[in-house]
This record gives sequence, C-alpha cells and structure tokens, in this order.
Amino acid sequence: MKISLVAGMAAIAVTVHAQSVPTLYVAGYGGSSEKVFREQVIPIFEKVQKAKIEYVAGTSATNLARLQAERAKPEIDVAVLDDGPMQQAISLKLCEPIAKSKEFDALNPIARFSGDRAAGVGVVATGIAYNKDEFKARGWQSPTSWRDLADPKYKGQLLIPSVNNSYGLHALVMLARSYGGSESNIEPGFQAIEKFAPNVASFESTSSKMSELFQTRAVSIGVWGSGRAQALAETGFPLAFVYPKEGVVALFTSVCPVSGSDQPELAQAFVRHLMSPQIQIILAKGAGWGPTNKSVELDPETAGKVVYGPQAFAKLIAPNLQLLNEQKSEWAKRWARRVER
Repeated sequence: MKISLVAGMAAIAVTVHAQSVPTLYVAGYGGSSEKVFREQVIPIFEKVQKAKIEYVAGTSATNLARLQAERAKPEIDVAVLDDGPMQQAISLKLCEPIAKSKEFDALNPIARFSGDRAAGVGVVATGIAYNKDEFKARGWQSPTSWRDLADPKYKGQLLIPSVNNSYGLHALVMLARSYGGSESNIEPGFQAIEKFAPNVASFESTSSKMSELFQTRAVSIGVWGSGRAQALAETGFPLAFVYPKEGVVALFTSVCPVSGSDQPELAQAFVRHLMSPQIQIILAKGAGWGPTNKSVELDPETAGKVVYGPQAFAKLIAPNLQLLNEQKSEWAKRWARRVER
C-alpha cells in the first residue's frame, strides 16, 4: 500500500513538473540546419531557461504560410526564415519588435530589419559554385563574373535555380545589375538569362537536388549559396565557391518573435540566444552561417569557410526585399514565358 502511494505521488510530481516547464514552439529549417538546432542550439537554451522547445521544421515558404494561417491564435512563438519571407512576415504584421539587448546592439546594421521586428542571425552569399576537378580536366579558368554564366562552353553543364528559389531570384538581380539594370529595372537580367537559357542543364529549385546534380556530375557550374556549397565541400567533393567581382547577394537567415505568442518573454530570450556570440559560433561551424554579431571571433579555419568580417561584409549586396517580394510573382510569370519555355 505504501509503495503504491509513493509511486502515485511520484507520478503526480512528474506530471506537475512537466506542466510547470514552459514550452516554446520554434519554426525553422529542416535538413542540416535542423540537426544543428536540435543537437546543439536548443539543448543549451533549454538548460539555461529551464524550458522545453518544440521544433517545427519546414521551408521558409511553408512556415510563413503557417504563421499566416494561425495569426488569430498562433502556435508558433519564434520563426526562423529566409530574409525575403521574413520581410513578408513583417509586412503582414506577424512579428513583434525585438527587445533591446546587448546582443541586438552588437549586430551588424545590415542584419537589422525594418522596425527592428526581425534580425539576421546568420548570413550566406549567393554566388557561383563549380567543380574544381571538372574545370581542371577541361582546362577552364575559374569564373570571376556573373557574366561568365553566359559562356557557351558551359552548355549542358550549367545549373540556374528557378526564380521561385531565392538563389535564382538573386541570380536574376545580379545579372540585371551586371548589365546596367537593378531590382527596379530587371529587364537587362531577363535579356541576359534568356540568351543563355538553352545552355542550362537544369533549373532545379531544391538544394538537395542541386547537391545531387553536382555530385552526379550532371552539372559542373551553377548559382548556389556559400553555406550549401561549403556543406558539400565538407564531404570531400571538389566544389569551390566564387564571389563574382560585381558582388554577391546577402541571404540572411533571420529570426523574429511572433505576434500573439503566449510566451513573449521566452520568445525574446530565444531571439537573444540566437544573436549571442556562443550560438553564432556554433551556427558558423555547424551550419555554415556567417555571424552577424560583430563581437564574434572565429578560428581561422571556420572564418575561411563563411561570410565573416568587415571585408566580406563589404562585398555583400542587400537587395530591396520589399520590392523583390512585390515583383516576384510577376517575374515568375515572365520567367515561365521567356526562360523555362
């Protein structure tokens, strides 16, 4: 009888403890980034805050759609999205302002979003990746410009992501800029890519498939992100990443506390957690994200693999995200008619 009573009291204690532990729902990326979050980023936070995190993995588009669908009663407390979708979330009033803190004050100004309702906690660059062994075997020089993508020698070896993908959208912007245009004058970009579209082996949009295309040597050069390219290179594959002379587009992995969260203080704490030097070092090493906190000091090996330091940030181009979001649908229609015909 005594044993049963003790066991029952223990069960009640466990239940009460479980109920007293606050739970935070975080929506973020899947794949290798999810692994880093689950194995390193989240356990540190849970231990310090004595809280539990439920991680919801998905693409930025999927998680943005979820935030919109749940806006009246959000389940998600913190969202981690690409910068374009994050700007949409801000425009839709789905993000609360980030509370002032030493971590927030230490951010590079380029990583702060309008109204301080989101912050970049990591940055990668959209540039050109190529197979070093294949280039050496063919006697090709490394690409140095966005205009090099038009070289006819790459016929059947070229990967250009669709404009529905951030990398493809960035390629269109940089081609426009390279030929005298801009985000507000995108036509030169369409004219450029329309000319060499017949040389493109694939307009693939998913990073997993892009990686597969490089690994199977179906392509030897293409537009991709520095973080994704580095992840493939880490496996031993001979992939190099180039920062074209015209510059590279910054792609921020960004975070915001969700409006209407029932755990607002804990949400703010997790945002600070992601902006802290300790976590940004983990994300640089594990996810290939360049740190946005200016006080972060990386070891030379890691520093050489990510966007890091004043010189690297000077090469970054931050496009007008609001304009890109407004025009993306129309550009996608033009892309379908003129590029992927």
